[in-house]
Amino acid sequence: PMQVSVAPIRDHDGNVIGGVETFRDVSATLADLERAKRIQTLSLEQEFPDDPRVRFSVIYTPHDIVGGDYFAIRALDSDRFGFLLADAMGHGVAAALHTMHLRSLWGRFYQMLARPAEFAETVNNELSKVVKDESFATAICGVVDLASKTLRFTAAGSPPAVIFRSRGEVDQIELPGMPFGVMEDGVYEEVAVEIREGDSVLLFSDGVFEVHNAQGKMLGIDGLIRIVESLGYPATPIEPKVLEVELLKYSNAIRLDDDVTLIEMRIGA
Repeated sequence: PMQVSVAPIRDHDGNVIGGVETFRDVSATLADLERAKRIQTLSLEQEFPDDPRVRFSVIYTPHDIVGGDYFAIRALDSDRFGFLLADAMGHGVAAALHTMHLRSLWGRFYQMLARPAEFAETVNNELSKVVKDESFATAICGVVDLASKTLRFTAAGSPPAVIFRSRGEVDQIELPGMPFGVMEDGVYEEVAVEIREGDSVLLFSDGVFEVHNAQGKMLGIDGLIRIVESLGYPATPIEPKVLEVELLKYSNAIRLDDDVTLIEMRIGA
């Protein structure tokens, strides 16, 4: 593996008349990144709940060798399942290190997701001790309660939750909330939404919809909904590679500009 940098050579009039290319062997750096990727992959591995009343699936494609998105899903008891989707600031190694910190906080506090706003306030305060005067991550977190048929969640600067109703409607549920790490003692709101058999819930990082075409127009949430519906969703499951191809078609680029993470919850009987 090589890293290549190019510098132009100009004449007295400023015209480019040549260039200097510098090649650097990055084998050692790549080996370190591959090790970091293996560690991060292990941190994201988890067994989704085996419950016919709800089915979870995740699409995760990091922008670099290591990514800045973190997700986790875990049973709180026999009827309640907690979830977190966070998008750490930036890309690459620094963002990946942030995800490891988020994993540590998830392990310490996930039981608090029975009260999503309290979980968000606690995680925010912990991160604010580490990061000063800058945001650490946007996030959405909450709990699926299958006994009461409700989805309760809190947002920290994240995109909205999108619910595809079994009757055909599509709801976008958005909440205000500061990204984690901006300041201590932030207050987060909580919303409770009824969920029914046949409903599907999509949660995603901004890399899924902040895609711009050749004219600079952003795809947006509505554009993302149109794409997944054109693929037959929710009757047909979203295929990761197919979704990536559709996003690339819109962008007219050879790769996406950010990490892509999408969590789906399908509500069963």
